[in-house]
Amino acid sequence: MDTSLLVSAPVAVPAAPFCAPADAQAQPRPPARLPLYRRLADHYQEAIDAGTLAVGDRMPSVRDLMRQHQVSLSTALQSLRYMEEAGWLEARPRSGYFVRQPKRSVIRPVQEPSSLLALDPAQYVGIHEKVSQYIALRQKSAPAIDLSGMTCAPELYAVDTLRQAAMRALRERPELLTSAMPHNGNMAFRHAVARRALNAGMRISADEVVVTHGCIEALNLALRAVAGPGDTIAVESPTYFGLLQALENLGMRALEIPTSPHTGISVEALELAVRTYGNIKAVVVVPNLQNPLGCIMPEASKDALVALCDELKLPLIEDDAYTELADGNVAPSSLKSRDRSGNVIYCASLNKVLAPGMRLGWMNGGRWHERVGMLKFAHTRANEEWTQVTAADFIGSPAYDRHLRRLREILREQRERMAESIAAYFPEGSRMNVPKGGVGMWVELPQQISSQRLFELALVEGVGVSPGTIFSNSDRYGHFLRICCGHPFTRELDQALRKLGRIGQQLLDGDGR
Repeated sequence: MDTSLLVSAPVAVPAAPFCAPADAQAQPRPPARLPLYRRLADHYQEAIDAGTLAVGDRMPSVRDLMRQHQVSLSTALQSLRYMEEAGWLEARPRSGYFVRQPKRSVIRPVQEPSSLLALDPAQYVGIHEKVSQYIALRQKSAPAIDLSGMTCAPELYAVDTLRQAAMRALRERPELLTSAMPHNGNMAFRHAVARRALNAGMRISADEVVVTHGCIEALNLALRAVAGPGDTIAVESPTYFGLLQALENLGMRALEIPTSPHTGISVEALELAVRTYGNIKAVVVVPNLQNPLGCIMPEASKDALVALCDELKLPLIEDDAYTELADGNVAPSSLKSRDRSGNVIYCASLNKVLAPGMRLGWMNGGRWHERVGMLKFAHTRANEEWTQVTAADFIGSPAYDRHLRRLREILREQRERMAESIAAYFPEGSRMNVPKGGVGMWVELPQQISSQRLFELALVEGVGVSPGTIFSNSDRYGHFLRICCGHPFTRELDQALRKLGRIGQQLLDGDGR
């Protein structure tokens, strides 16, 4: 039947996004005389482009298509299958067809560092003011869609299992909340993390574990163990703003080392910096799922980094908060697993993988272990024990690995769907890397766009992101954003990304208000 096609009202087609889906580029919109099923598919594709049909929406059934558009069963089925093959729809058993993101849009990766030269520490500018302004604005505005953090939505954690473990701990040890806390942490918890470390190739005993208030306290203790006020610490560029704050609090200076968004810190640039400046006291590195870049160092680069630091007697502080969120069932290896001299201080966090509300971390101080233990006692004393007993119960059970497998798969799907929206909505010239795990995505905008201004305008519209300015003491990342992928992909989240793209385009066009 080739009569007038559509009974429904025509759908407005918006301006094309900066990168059309690969399938759309390969198959330009057909002329009107092409088969009816193609024209019907185009109608609904335009509705998806315009946002009338959002990701997750259910398509009309075959019978509805036949009735609404006066087409045959064959035409309705052909149209749905064509859209499915092109990546616009997904078929769910016994449920019908649903709108999905198209296959990955063509978008270039984030560029490599332009120079191997480190940022001269003489150019050091305090980070506190920038970070304080960022935090104050975010807290004041309380965005409805907050993509600025680096944790998952609460419902993605093992809420019921943790609740049961917590109640069991109090039933079995009712004195937990009224007893003095053991030095360096609960022994069952230390055994549990030491066993998991052994599975990852690290030979650490329970006695060599110091329990901390998350990874940031572990980093503070590690820095204090190997350096003092006025000393220079080599860090990745960009790096987690909390580390820059910690260095400033301790009176230390950050030397930013060029870091690839694909392979991590440049070992060559680090060696050049150490031999050039001669006063670097330690290096802090996130080898797996680096924050904010999301990159994982290749095995050969990890080997070279550990060997170089060992040769130079340069303490190597490993920050590990995300490794267990890496895609697949085999986690990337740690730097600590290569340590044969005690030169690597390992700092870990369970906030991202277990429960943000517990604020649990742990560390091994290498050859500085005893000093770390005394610094912990002098700084904050021991952590409260109830959460440690609860965590030990869960970590030591098969349920923990099931939780991690489920969480990794959910995060992988969320990253993919968010990447498609970013590629579709953000201004032409944007770049992006989709990491192989974790909860963050690093997006490079056209250089004319201020991510700080975009952050401020987005807050007004109820969307929170992290501007690149807070991840460096320099101005290198003023046109970058870190976006959290830890929340379920919903219609509201998709619309939030559309808002970010629209604001970015306005700034690119010179309408920055």
